[in-house]
Amino acid sequence: MFSRARRIAFPLAGLMAVGLVAGMVGGTPANAQAPSDVVSQNSATPAEQAIQFWTPDRVKLATDYDDGLGLTSKGVKGSNDAPDGPPGSVPPIGEEKTKAKKSKHVNLPNTVGRVFFTLPKADPRDPRSWRYCSASSVQGKYRNLVATSAHCVYDTSKNTFYDNWIFIPSYWDGNSVWEGKAPYGIYAAKTFNAHDDFVVKEDYDYDYAFVNVNNGIKVNWEKVNNRWQWTVKNVGRLGDNVGGQGFTWNRSTKLNVFSFGYPAGEHPDGDKPYTGRTMKYCYGKTRPMPEARKYNLQEHIGFKCSFTAGASGGPFLYNYKSASRTGYLVGVNSVAWDTDANDRYDYISSPYFNTDTYKVYKAAANRWTGNFR
Repeated sequence: MFSRARRIAFPLAGLMAVGLVAGMVGGTPANAQAPSDVVSQNSATPAEQAIQFWTPDRVKLATDYDDGLGLTSKGVKGSNDAPDGPPGSVPPIGEEKTKAKKSKHVNLPNTVGRVFFTLPKADPRDPRSWRYCSASSVQGKYRNLVATSAHCVYDTSKNTFYDNWIFIPSYWDGNSVWEGKAPYGIYAAKTFNAHDDFVVKEDYDYDYAFVNVNNGIKVNWEKVNNRWQWTVKNVGRLGDNVGGQGFTWNRSTKLNVFSFGYPAGEHPDGDKPYTGRTMKYCYGKTRPMPEARKYNLQEHIGFKCSFTAGASGGPFLYNYKSASRTGYLVGVNSVAWDTDANDRYDYISSPYFNTDTYKVYKAAANRWTGNFR
């Protein structure tokens, strides 16, 4: 942790082109044809095993992921981040040839949800390893793509990807076992895609990841003799069920954006305004953030927002339309900032999405995950 004058808070965790490529089995690169700076690896946990692991009891006990990163700094004057190439964009699912209508109210997007995972090289039965972040479905050729923060998929201290990783879009904490919590099904990770500079160098300018997920399933849990039993139903592809946000890169560092997520952690002063049970949002205009050398952080954009741990991985959405609940992914919640040193987080930031980001997205967006069940 930094001193009072410059203290790192923590990541908000709680963390289209052509060219289909072939995958390999877990523990080896999932895409040998991907660019050398893109790390793609299949999940070590089989899909059905990951989904079965997350019983209602374990979901309830999962805690917001906080791996120790956050910032306190005076002011928000940052570096002059600039595009490293021409801007580009991919439209949201369903809007390839249409224009969305405007609406006055902020409708929460079905694409956003919570991801659950267990820490690697730990006893998965230990509740201390049960964690969660936020994430969003995004456009992809096979409608199987989730965007989140890299620290929500990869443990830099253990140098490996997390286990039992699942995504639940439009999560909300209903009264029944799974009826409210997973209205569109549960989607287990098949392939993780991140930038080599995060995996190798722990560089938070690359704190983004794209996860290919298997077909979703709806689970009916029933407790019999104090043991959980389940029945499942295949509900198909993620993008067919909830849609997917567009993707854009090399944009201005000063954009009006919405951010969505499931914050639950404490502020540095101990106040805990969020529960993580329902989705929250912030709105504001981004700007370049200060440098944080300890984390190789030099190219983040951020805006005023009091999100805490648990919101990591949630989307920064540009040109968001409430009528369609879609926009363009231009960042992901990465770091919480206390810019006036009053022990309250008041800014959130994301890596600036540039051509490097597009390389990772492109590799993931064209990857087929096969059929599950």
